Amino acid sequence: MSDWHLGRNDQHHGRPVNEEHNASRYARMRNVSLVGLVANIFLCATKILMGWMAQSQSLIADGIHSLADALTDAAVIVTARFSNQGADAGHPYGHARIETAATAGLGVVLIVTGLGIILDAGSRLMDPSLLLEPTALALAAAFLSILINEGLYQYTRWVGAKVRSSLLLANAWHHRTDALSSVVVMIGVGGVLMGWEALDAIAAVGVSMMIIHVGWQQLRASFVELVDAALPADRIQEITRVIEGIEGVSHPHRLRTRRMGEHALIDVHVEVSPRISVSEGHQLAELVQAKLKDALEEVNDVIVHVDPKGQETVWLNLPDRSTVCAQLRSMWVDELGADCVSRIRSVLLHYLDGQIDVELVWGASLDQNLEQDKVSQARIAQAIQKAEQELTYIRQIRVSFAPMSGSDEVDRPS
Repeated sequence: MSDWHLGRNDQHHGRPVNEEHNASRYARMRNVSLVGLVANIFLCATKILMGWMAQSQSLIADGIHSLADALTDAAVIVTARFSNQGADAGHPYGHARIETAATAGLGVVLIVTGLGIILDAGSRLMDPSLLLEPTALALAAAFLSILINEGLYQYTRWVGAKVRSSLLLANAWHHRTDALSSVVVMIGVGGVLMGWEALDAIAAVGVSMMIIHVGWQQLRASFVELVDAALPADRIQEITRVIEGIEGVSHPHRLRTRRMGEHALIDVHVEVSPRISVSEGHQLAELVQAKLKDALEEVNDVIVHVDPKGQETVWLNLPDRSTVCAQLRSMWVDELGADCVSRIRSVLLHYLDGQIDVELVWGASLDQNLEQDKVSQARIAQAIQKAEQELTYIRQIRVSFAPMSGSDEVDRPS
């Protein structure tokens, strides 16, 4: 069994991950995040100022939510700069996990922020004298927040899907959650204006629960990626379907998948005919990689392990190539002579069913007459039969004869 780790960026293997791709992805992530940063700084200042003026605790909480979104946007810009760096000697798989770790960190910040707002609102609910009495001004600020954040959500989500960034998609949901929390603020402020004094604080708790939920979703998704969880079941089925559709390849097994930022990585074992050449096995492994990259856009790296069909066991007790060739040479030099053994042009070993099948190509001299050649081949046949009997690990030796000139290179048993 042999491994081929096919991590090159050749065009015919699918989408290359190169500096131009990474630079373009970073630019798009930076630009959308800059828009969100400016918008959320504006919303944060507006909500907190108008929340203070309108005496609305829920609007102030919503302003803090916008501040968290602004910090998220800033973190996305910084993170995108480093996570889009290419692979290097110290990071052979690239730097995409920086984006994942940053997403997890932002999730923690959101959870802590939400818990802080709940504690403050809870203390006000326990002491009615601390309850704020918002005015209609808070309604205008909340409505403005809904419009801006829904626009940011749609824009960020569109870019996030284009560049396959979990961090941008999480940030988009920040904007959507901010819009929803502003709806809750409008309900809370409206309730207070209608005489339900505690509704604003209750609305602040509702906003905080939304913040905590988003933070938990981010933290959970990041943790799943950091512990190398497999791709979803439908993607696993698609990978299997693609491999099974390749002629000459069968029985994909020991399939392992994981995600790293925007990319998906695949390790898989496939079965091929046990008697094909190394170069054909390599060709089939390359084909598996190319087909997977073409079929699944997010797939970036594939490791294909080629197994001989029907051979599930590895016999490590069998001798290696150098040992087999040395023993055959030792036997045949004494019986056939060094000149005859030197005409072996190639030796092919098949490790099958606990034994070794040997295939030899023996060169016949062009100037040798027919009668001498027959005698030589008969002696070789006797030597082969003796080797099969004495070397118990050899199941059979097949030999073919081919004309050779003095310029032919030979693969001699050593």
